[in-house]
Amino acid sequence: MADGSRAAGVSPGLLTLPNAITLARLCAVPLAVWLVLRHDLGAAFGLFVAAGATDAVDGWLARHGRASAIGAVLDPVADKVLLVSMYVTLASIDVLPDWIAILVVFRDLLIVGGVLLLGVVGQPVAIRPLFISKVNTTLQIFLVAAVLLFTAFDLPAHGLISPLLWVVAVSTLVSGAAYVRRTAWLR
Repeated sequence: MADGSRAAGVSPGLLTLPNAITLARLCAVPLAVWLVLRHDLGAAFGLFVAAGATDAVDGWLARHGRASAIGAVLDPVADKVLLVSMYVTLASIDVLPDWIAILVVFRDLLIVGGVLLLGVVGQPVAIRPLFISKVNTTLQIFLVAAVLLFTAFDLPAHGLISPLLWVVAVSTLVSGAAYVRRTAWLR
């Protein structure tokens, strides 16, 4: 047990059950995009909900002794790939406005690009999720799920989507600014 991560209950291995579940979620992204592009939003909604369930399952397994260093990186990547893909694809078929997809993608590119840039100039940054980022991700997930549900099943949204769009926009801006501010303070 010379490896400190093993002593802490973190496996360095790739082939863990949580990682397999995360990889399955990542591999489901092209199917979700294809379903949306085919306007099969009911199936896309089901797949999106299933992806959310697998995220909860692999997270629970990781917290209960099956965590891995690879999973700690792979899980948020799978989440972001799914969310960004859904925003871009839903905007491309005019179910979400273009501006919200651009905002969501820009925030993620800003964060990743900033971390990469700081790493290149010799100042690596360990990014830990901020509370506002967790709130933002939850709101982004809720918006995609709501849009898929209401659109797929032709349900009345009762004015929910428009306010939710603005709440997601504000939380995306605040979350992005919080990461920029935090990274600037680390320098």
